[in-house]
Amino acid sequence: MEKVHSEQVFQQKIEGAKPTIAVFKATWCKDCHFIEPFMPEVVEAYKDRLDFIELDRDEVPDLCEKLNILGIPSFIAFREGQELVRFVSKLRKTRDEIEQFLDRAIEVSEALKK
Repeated sequence: MEKVHSEQVFQQKIEGAKPTIAVFKATWCKDCHFIEPFMPEVVEAYKDRLDFIELDRDEVPDLCEKLNILGIPSFIAFREGQELVRFVSKLRKTRDEIEQFLDRAIEVSEALKK
């Protein structure tokens, strides 16, 4: 997962025709550390259909405010600069829940192409 450190790079990354999943995290977030062991496998499994970027919410506070990122980790799917769907909850996210969200992001992206 590519780490992005500025709003400008973020904007470039979400402009593509291939959906991009932006994962907002923070170094101090325990739930963010919980997903770290399995996320590389998830990214690998979806790499042909989705691009992934990771942002530290403390590095891009203005962007997080614009996007209304309150809880972390937060997952937001974008395509061609537009938000498709997001996965945000107060509860710890499991691998299964994350994969369900990714499948939904792909479905929404495909539906909007038609």
